[in-house]
Amino acid sequence: MFEVLKLTTEKKTALIDITGEIIAAVSRARIESGLCYVHIPHSTAGITINENADPAVTLDIDSKLNRMIPRNEDYTHSEGNSDSHIKSSIFGSTLTIIIEKNGIMLGTWQSIYFCEFDGPRNRMIYVKTIKG
Repeated sequence: MFEVLKLTTEKKTALIDITGEIIAAVSRARIESGLCYVHIPHSTAGITINENADPAVTLDIDSKLNRMIPRNEDYTHSEGNSDSHIKSSIFGSTLTIIIEKNGIMLGTWQSIYFCEFDGPRNRMIYVKTIKG
């Protein structure tokens, strides 16, 4: 099954927990066992799995990225968002998650995060579930 989820981001950079939306998409697919592919079709956004217990973790990731890869640097890309392209390349655009017993297999403290690097924007998230 294939779904397109929509997300509106509110800040220039943010890590947004989308675990609930992915769980719901997998549930709608009614797959007992298989794989879930989550793909971000944007060159200035990414996706990752990380800790969900302490919100300081995502704030620290965002803060460190912005210090390491500042927005206003001596970039040659003329649109002014080279930092966003670099950050999205570091995180990547696709995750593969195991489905078992009609649910996604994440660790106790893990969540799936949409990584916005060039917001605010309207974004899409592609979710493909495969039985197997």
